Amino acid sequence: MSRTHRLFQLMSALRRLPSPVTAEQLSEETGVSVRTLYRDIDTLRGLGAVIDGAAGYGYTLIEDAHLPPLGFEDEELEALVLGLREVAAVGDPALAKSAASALAKLRARLPERQAHRLRHSVLVAHRFAPPPAPTIDASALRRACWEERIVRFAYTDKTGAASEREVKPLSIMLFDRSHCLLAWCLKRKDYRMFRLDRMTDLAETGASFRPERAPLIRDFLAQLPPDQGDRAVPI
Repeated sequence: MSRTHRLFQLMSALRRLPSPVTAEQLSEETGVSVRTLYRDIDTLRGLGAVIDGAAGYGYTLIEDAHLPPLGFEDEELEALVLGLREVAAVGDPALAKSAASALAKLRARLPERQAHRLRHSVLVAHRFAPPPAPTIDASALRRACWEERIVRFAYTDKTGAASEREVKPLSIMLFDRSHCLLAWCLKRKDYRMFRLDRMTDLAETGASFRPERAPLIRDFLAQLPPDQGDRAVPI
Protein backbone atom coordinates (compact mmCIF):
# COMPACT_ATOMS: atom_id res chain seq x y z
CA MET A 1 0.00 0.00 0.00
CA SER A 2 1.41 3.38 -0.97
CA ARG A 3 1.82 6.07 1.68
CA THR A 4 -0.57 8.38 -0.20
CA HIS A 5 -3.27 5.71 -0.28
CA ARG A 6 -2.74 5.06 3.42
CA LEU A 7 -3.20 8.76 4.22
CA PHE A 8 -6.42 8.80 2.17
CA GLN A 9 -7.62 5.78 4.17
CA LEU A 10 -6.80 7.55 7.41
CA MET A 11 -8.70 10.69 6.37
CA SER A 12 -11.67 8.56 5.36
CA ALA A 13 -11.65 6.75 8.71
CA LEU A 14 -11.47 10.04 10.61
CA ARG A 15 -14.48 11.35 8.69
CA ARG A 16 -16.50 8.14 8.97
CA LEU A 17 -15.96 6.86 12.51
CA PRO A 18 -17.67 8.41 15.57
CA SER A 19 -15.30 10.87 17.18
CA PRO A 20 -13.12 10.97 19.11
CA VAL A 21 -11.64 7.85 17.51
CA THR A 22 -8.73 6.14 19.24
CA ALA A 23 -5.35 5.47 17.68
CA GLU A 24 -5.99 1.75 18.11
CA GLN A 25 -9.19 1.96 16.05
CA LEU A 26 -7.45 3.99 13.36
CA SER A 27 -4.55 1.58 13.35
CA GLU A 28 -6.91 -1.34 12.76
CA GLU A 29 -8.78 0.55 10.02
CA THR A 30 -5.62 1.45 8.10
CA GLY A 31 -3.65 -1.74 8.76
CA VAL A 32 -0.59 -0.04 10.25
CA SER A 33 1.05 -0.04 13.66
CA VAL A 34 0.03 2.55 16.23
CA ARG A 35 3.52 4.07 15.98
CA THR A 36 3.06 4.54 12.20
CA LEU A 37 -0.44 5.87 12.81
CA TYR A 38 0.93 8.64 15.03
CA ARG A 39 3.40 9.62 12.28
CA ASP A 40 0.58 9.67 9.72
CA ILE A 41 -1.49 11.97 11.96
CA ASP A 42 1.48 14.34 12.16
CA THR A 43 1.88 14.18 8.37
CA LEU A 44 -1.77 15.10 7.78
CA ARG A 45 -1.47 17.98 10.21
CA GLY A 46 1.59 19.17 8.33
CA LEU A 47 -0.44 19.11 5.10
CA GLY A 48 -3.08 21.36 6.65
CA ALA A 49 -5.58 18.97 8.21
CA VAL A 50 -7.06 20.27 11.45
CA ILE A 51 -7.10 17.20 13.71
CA ASP A 52 -7.99 17.72 17.34
CA GLY A 53 -6.82 15.33 20.04
CA ALA A 54 -3.72 13.48 21.17
CA ALA A 55 -2.43 10.02 21.98
CA GLY A 56 -4.51 8.47 24.74
CA TYR A 57 -7.50 10.76 24.16
CA GLY A 58 -8.61 10.01 20.61
CA TYR A 59 -8.77 12.15 17.50
CA THR A 60 -11.42 14.31 15.83
CA LEU A 61 -11.11 15.63 12.28
CA ILE A 62 -12.20 19.23 11.87
CA GLU A 63 -12.81 19.69 8.15
CA ASP A 64 -10.50 22.13 6.41
CA ALA A 65 -11.63 23.78 3.18
CA HIS A 66 -8.00 24.00 2.03
CA LEU A 67 -7.64 20.23 1.85
CA PRO A 68 -8.27 18.51 -1.49
CA PRO A 69 -11.33 16.23 -1.52
CA LEU A 70 -10.85 12.53 -0.99
CA GLY A 71 -11.16 10.23 -3.94
CA PHE A 72 -14.11 7.87 -4.30
CA GLU A 73 -14.20 4.17 -4.93
CA ASP A 74 -16.12 3.35 -8.11
CA GLU A 75 -19.13 1.90 -6.24
CA GLU A 76 -19.13 4.84 -3.82
CA LEU A 77 -19.40 7.09 -6.85
CA GLU A 78 -22.27 5.01 -8.27
CA ALA A 79 -24.10 5.31 -4.94
CA LEU A 80 -23.67 9.10 -4.94
CA VAL A 81 -24.90 9.40 -8.52
CA LEU A 82 -27.96 7.25 -7.85
CA GLY A 83 -28.79 9.16 -4.67
CA LEU A 84 -28.49 12.57 -6.33
CA ARG A 85 -30.57 11.47 -9.31
CA GLU A 86 -33.23 10.13 -6.96
CA VAL A 87 -33.35 13.47 -5.14
CA ALA A 88 -33.61 15.28 -8.49
CA ALA A 89 -36.55 13.03 -9.38
CA VAL A 90 -38.53 13.20 -6.13
CA GLY A 91 -37.25 16.17 -4.12
CA ASP A 92 -39.02 19.48 -3.67
CA PRO A 93 -37.99 22.11 -6.26
CA ALA A 94 -35.15 23.57 -4.18
CA LEU A 95 -33.67 20.16 -3.34
CA ALA A 96 -34.05 18.91 -6.92
CA LYS A 97 -32.16 21.96 -8.22
CA SER A 98 -29.44 21.51 -5.58
CA ALA A 99 -29.07 17.82 -6.45
CA ALA A 100 -28.50 18.66 -10.11
CA SER A 101 -25.99 21.34 -9.14
CA ALA A 102 -24.15 18.97 -6.78
CA LEU A 103 -23.93 16.35 -9.52
CA ALA A 104 -22.40 18.90 -11.91
CA LYS A 105 -19.87 20.01 -9.28
CA LEU A 106 -18.97 16.41 -8.55
CA ARG A 107 -18.40 15.70 -12.24
CA ALA A 108 -16.17 18.77 -12.60
CA ARG A 109 -13.91 17.76 -9.71
CA LEU A 110 -13.40 14.07 -10.47
CA PRO A 111 -10.41 12.57 -12.25
CA GLU A 112 -11.18 12.09 -15.95
CA ARG A 113 -11.70 8.32 -15.70
CA GLN A 114 -14.29 8.69 -12.96
CA ALA A 115 -15.87 11.75 -14.59
CA HIS A 116 -16.40 9.58 -17.67
CA ARG A 117 -17.91 6.89 -15.45
CA LEU A 118 -20.28 9.45 -13.92
CA ARG A 119 -21.37 10.82 -17.33
CA HIS A 120 -22.17 7.32 -18.54
CA SER A 121 -23.43 5.79 -15.29
CA VAL A 122 -25.56 2.67 -15.67
CA LEU A 123 -27.75 3.77 -12.74
CA VAL A 124 -30.80 5.93 -13.41
CA ALA A 125 -33.54 7.09 -11.02
CA HIS A 126 -36.99 7.74 -12.48
CA ARG A 127 -40.44 8.06 -10.95
CA PHE A 128 -43.48 7.70 -13.22
CA ALA A 129 -45.63 9.29 -10.50
CA PRO A 130 -43.47 11.71 -8.48
CA PRO A 131 -44.93 13.04 -5.23
CA PRO A 132 -47.05 16.20 -5.50
CA ALA A 133 -45.17 19.47 -5.08
CA PRO A 134 -45.30 21.07 -1.61
CA THR A 135 -47.67 24.00 -1.24
CA ILE A 136 -45.37 25.73 1.26
CA ASP A 137 -41.71 26.77 1.08
CA ALA A 138 -39.99 23.46 1.87
CA SER A 139 -36.62 25.19 2.28
CA ALA A 140 -38.05 27.40 5.03
CA LEU A 141 -39.53 24.35 6.71
CA ARG A 142 -36.17 22.54 6.64
CA ARG A 143 -34.50 25.58 8.21
CA ALA A 144 -37.10 25.59 10.98
CA CYS A 145 -36.34 21.92 11.65
CA TRP A 146 -32.58 22.51 11.85
CA GLU A 147 -32.93 25.70 13.90
CA GLU A 148 -35.57 24.09 16.15
CA ARG A 149 -38.14 26.86 15.76
CA ILE A 150 -41.85 26.37 16.29
CA VAL A 151 -43.97 26.98 13.18
CA ARG A 152 -47.66 27.46 12.45
CA PHE A 153 -49.56 26.67 9.28
CA ALA A 154 -53.02 25.96 7.88
CA TYR A 155 -53.73 22.30 7.14
CA THR A 156 -56.37 20.39 5.20
CA ASP A 157 -56.62 16.68 5.98
CA LYS A 158 -57.67 13.87 3.63
CA THR A 159 -61.37 14.39 4.46
CA GLY A 160 -61.18 18.09 3.56
CA ALA A 161 -61.35 19.33 7.18
CA ALA A 162 -59.30 22.49 7.71
CA SER A 163 -57.41 23.43 10.87
CA GLU A 164 -54.67 25.70 12.17
CA ARG A 165 -51.63 23.94 13.63
CA GLU A 166 -48.68 25.02 15.72
CA VAL A 167 -45.93 22.40 15.88
CA LYS A 168 -42.34 21.58 16.72
CA PRO A 169 -41.02 20.52 13.28
CA LEU A 170 -38.71 17.53 13.59
CA SER A 171 -38.01 16.12 10.15
CA ILE A 172 -39.24 15.85 6.58
CA MET A 173 -39.86 12.28 5.47
CA LEU A 174 -40.34 11.04 1.93
CA PHE A 175 -42.93 8.33 1.45
CA ASP A 176 -43.98 6.64 -1.78
CA ARG A 177 -46.59 9.25 -2.66
CA SER A 178 -45.87 12.34 -0.58
CA HIS A 179 -43.43 14.45 1.41
CA CYS A 180 -44.48 14.60 5.05
CA LEU A 181 -43.48 16.65 8.05
CA LEU A 182 -42.91 14.71 11.25
CA ALA A 183 -43.76 17.07 14.09
CA TRP A 184 -44.78 17.32 17.72
CA CYS A 185 -48.24 18.90 17.53
CA LEU A 186 -48.84 21.39 20.35
CA LYS A 187 -52.59 21.09 19.82
CA ARG A 188 -52.75 17.27 20.06
CA LYS A 189 -49.79 16.86 22.44
CA ASP A 190 -48.51 14.01 20.30
CA TYR A 191 -46.55 13.16 17.17
CA ARG A 192 -48.28 13.90 13.89
CA MET A 193 -47.50 13.60 10.18
CA PHE A 194 -48.49 16.46 7.86
CA ARG A 195 -48.33 16.22 4.07
CA LEU A 196 -46.48 19.18 2.60
CA ASP A 197 -48.93 19.43 -0.30
CA ARG A 198 -51.78 20.03 2.18
CA MET A 199 -50.05 22.81 4.13
CA THR A 200 -50.38 26.54 3.48
CA ASP A 201 -49.48 29.85 5.17
CA LEU A 202 -46.32 28.52 6.83
CA ALA A 203 -44.82 30.97 9.34
CA GLU A 204 -42.35 30.88 12.21
CA THR A 205 -43.71 31.88 15.60
CA GLY A 206 -40.37 33.14 16.91
CA ALA A 207 -40.35 30.50 19.68
CA SER A 208 -37.53 27.99 19.96
CA PHE A 209 -37.72 24.39 21.19
CA ARG A 210 -33.96 23.80 21.28
CA PRO A 211 -32.54 21.32 22.29
CA GLU A 212 -35.56 18.99 22.05
CA ARG A 213 -35.39 17.92 18.40
CA ALA A 214 -32.99 14.97 18.70
CA PRO A 215 -34.63 13.52 21.86
CA LEU A 216 -38.10 13.83 20.29
CA ILE A 217 -36.96 11.97 17.16
CA ARG A 218 -35.36 9.22 19.27
CA ASP A 219 -38.58 8.88 21.26
CA PHE A 220 -40.64 8.68 18.05
CA LEU A 221 -38.41 5.93 16.61
CA ALA A 222 -38.49 4.02 19.90
CA GLN A 223 -42.30 3.87 19.70
CA LEU A 224 -42.31 2.24 16.27
CA PRO A 225 -42.81 -1.54 15.94
CA PRO A 226 -39.46 -3.37 15.73
CA ASP A 227 -39.95 -4.25 12.05
CA GLN A 228 -40.50 -0.58 11.12
CA GLY A 229 -37.83 1.21 13.14
CA ASP A 230 -35.00 0.72 10.64
CA ARG A 231 -37.17 1.84 7.71
CA ALA A 232 -38.63 4.99 9.24
CA VAL A 233 -35.52 7.05 9.72
CA PRO A 234 -36.30 10.75 9.24
CA ILE A 235 -34.33 12.75 6.66
